[in-house]
Amino acid sequence: MTVLPTRLDPSAPEYTANREAMLAKLDELAAEHAKALAGGGEKYTTRHHARGKLLARERIELLLDPDTPFLELSPLAAWGSDFAVGASLVVGIGTVEGTECLISANDPTVRGGASNPWTLKKGFRAHEIGYANRLPSIHLVESGGADLPSQKEIFIPGGAMFKHLTQSSAAGIPTIAVVFGNSTAGGAYVPGLCDHVIMVKERAKVFLGGPPLVKMATGEESDDESLGGAEMHARTSGLADYFATDEQDALRQARRVVARLNWRKAYADPGPAEPPKYDADELLGIVPPDLKTPFDPREVIARLVDASDFDEFKPLYGTSLTTGWATLHGYPVGILANAQGVLFSEESQKATQFIQLANQRDIPLLFLHNTTGYMVGREYEQGGIIRHGAAMINAVSNSTVPHLSVLLGASYGAGHYGMCGRAYDPRFLFAWPSAKSAVMGPQQLAGVLSIVARASALAKGQPYDDETDATLRTMVEQQIESESLPMFLSGRLYDDGIIDPRDTRTVLGLCLSAIHTTPYQGTKNAYGVFR
Repeated sequence: MTVLPTRLDPSAPEYTANREAMLAKLDELAAEHAKALAGGGEKYTTRHHARGKLLARERIELLLDPDTPFLELSPLAAWGSDFAVGASLVVGIGTVEGTECLISANDPTVRGGASNPWTLKKGFRAHEIGYANRLPSIHLVESGGADLPSQKEIFIPGGAMFKHLTQSSAAGIPTIAVVFGNSTAGGAYVPGLCDHVIMVKERAKVFLGGPPLVKMATGEESDDESLGGAEMHARTSGLADYFATDEQDALRQARRVVARLNWRKAYADPGPAEPPKYDADELLGIVPPDLKTPFDPREVIARLVDASDFDEFKPLYGTSLTTGWATLHGYPVGILANAQGVLFSEESQKATQFIQLANQRDIPLLFLHNTTGYMVGREYEQGGIIRHGAAMINAVSNSTVPHLSVLLGASYGAGHYGMCGRAYDPRFLFAWPSAKSAVMGPQQLAGVLSIVARASALAKGQPYDDETDATLRTMVEQQIESESLPMFLSGRLYDDGIIDPRDTRTVLGLCLSAIHTTPYQGTKNAYGVFR
């Protein structure tokens, strides 16, 4: 084996400072996660329990196989918006009767589980993940439908949710709805379009229009149960396939449905794998709080991959990008990790070749981000940095092996694209609390705007106010800094969640397992023109 050595000194002052800074960020993250876990707050969770109902995460816990993990996705959706953190929806990947499933659960303690614009975005992202990885989906439904004051942002794009359900079914990916309460108006089409439907006695209410709307539209007098109750749908309309006596029974029946799916992974699980040689706790002290300070990504890799065994590719060429081969929880991976931040022509060419090799061998790729982007300047422009950077982006764009991305530090400019940022459709993308992402760093962006404004004033023959310039630069730096932070980006679903560095190996292992549910094959020659 090629075991990576470590030069990390946990007793060094730099390590201690890095660790303390990371722990402080994790405390901030925990406070925001607590908002999502709290749902609509104590008043509404108490009321929900008083009605004999389970909370969204309690339903998920009973659905899952005992003592198995649940990889929650986008828990901070809607952070920084006018809506509740979490967007009134819990989504993630968990194991039910030995089958990995995509699970979504409305949180009825948040405005009755009504969908807001961020709920849609979160649901759509969940569908992307489920569809790409061929994961059966289980929908734990209790929602009052659209958040009506936001209807202008929900109604038109929201119809895609129904399209997604039909596309999954058409692709042979099972869809299951378990209805615990309201599923009205457009929401009635969730059970209407799923392959399997379970409804809870005297709780489920599924109808296109409730009694008040029916009265206004037709003059007909009706009640919830005769119009859309679980027993009516089980006995009369045929919409319910299974009739549950209570919530626990509904979740038991959902597990039995999954058990009878005859669902098989495309690839067998690889079996036990030797853990890294180094302690995952040490990941807390690797990334400096000042991202201008470089760190060695091999120290991260050594604490992620099996047995810390890593065969580096082109170690002496393009040294600000580390590339190489490893296994992670038994799954083969090719790793690209930024070392010193900047991508030069050599790094771009090295990455392009490495990505092509991974596709030749059908090996998934893991991108570990810490880049300020591609190098600029006369020497580098004349040396072909645009051509070489474009080739790397071409290779990433047309690579067909699964991609995973983790933002460790900086992820700025076109380097974010070349390293398979959100727009390049990685199967999963996570961030550490230390991560930042934007078109460029705050100081650089503020400086560019200052130079442009100064040049404009000079061209017009006008004096330039240095005091105003200083104020503008400070404001711009503060704005870009706040918009670069992981919680801001996670709130907009530009990642699938911010993770504790110590959990990275586990999270990536769960993702790799999900990826291997469906067949994949690397592209061999299907690339565009390389200039």
